[in-house]
Amino acid sequence: QLVESGGGSVQAGGSLRLSCAASGYPVNTLCMAWFRQAPGKEREGVARIAKTVPTYTDSVKGRFTISKDNAENTLYLQMNSLEVEDTAMYYCAADRNCPHLRNIGDWNSWGQGTQVTVS
Repeated sequence: QLVESGGGSVQAGGSLRLSCAASGYPVNTLCMAWFRQAPGKEREGVARIAKTVPTYTDSVKGRFTISKDNAENTLYLQMNSLEVEDTAMYYCAADRNCPHLRNIGDWNSWGQGTQVTVS
């Protein structure tokens, strides 16, 4: 089970940190990722971390940082310099393989989402 938290409303230029608490399996054995879906748009991959190596979609590079805390069994997404275009529902996902961020359907487990609104 994956449970996201940390979303909210923030002004442009601000920061938020999203959390995704995992239960039932250790995050250090999984590939994990953050996705987002804005109203009227398709879900898109934001960042992925396989073991310790992160990858990001171009639009968030230099602003977002994905990380895992193995002791807390939690995935994080630190979001800085937020833009209005970052407004979306954010979801965490996990898989024992490591699908590409473009292959959304290949990710096995999903959280329920947390809303981020930037104005």
